[in-house]
Amino acid sequence: MSTVKVSPKFQVVIPKEVRESLGIRAGQTVQVVAYDDRVEFILLRPMKQLRGFLKGIDTTVARNEDRV
Repeated sequence: MSTVKVSPKFQVVIPKEVRESLGIRAGQTVQVVAYDDRVEFILLRPMKQLRGFLKGIDTTVARNEDRV
């Protein structure tokens, strides 16, 4: 786990290993969410890039009859 320090301008640097593992590049947009007692950064991707990201998902879940 990496730690970062908040600068006087309230900026943080995303550690290199995290940037590389998530494929984050300079100029990309992230959404910032306050959740309970933490801050989460969510990488926003264009819709075209999301095509097929659910391929192979297991859809064999129990469903109610009115939801089939």
